[in-house]
Amino acid sequence: QVTLVESGGGPVQAGGSLRLSCAASGGTFSSYAMGWFRQAPGKEREFVAAISRRGYTTDYADSVKGRFTISRDNAKNRVYLQMNSLKPEDTAVYYCARARLSYIGRSVPEYDAWGQGTQVSVSS
Repeated sequence: QVTLVESGGGPVQAGGSLRLSCAASGGTFSSYAMGWFRQAPGKEREFVAAISRRGYTTDYADSVKGRFTISRDNAKNRVYLQMNSLKPEDTAVYYCARARLSYIGRSVPEYDAWGQGTQVSVSS
């Protein structure tokens, strides 16, 4: 049974940066791809970024490409999301998720374990 705990969210002004961290416990962290999703009030949960199990392959939503960077440290069982040039439309609860398999995906059903989320609020 894997447990995922996100941290690093908070309020930030537009143009600022935040680094989210997700700590995993239980399971074999390095065997699975990992992803970040976000959900704004009244909207569905949406894909943000994903990384393959060894970190060689990454994928980003068009809305964050060039501004966000996903990375992982398998020795520490952690995955990160560096968010730069933040915009008010990035405001959401951000969730860390473990993929069902080793390859990365963009849809919610492709992930079988989720953290509790961390709030990111970007003011203009």
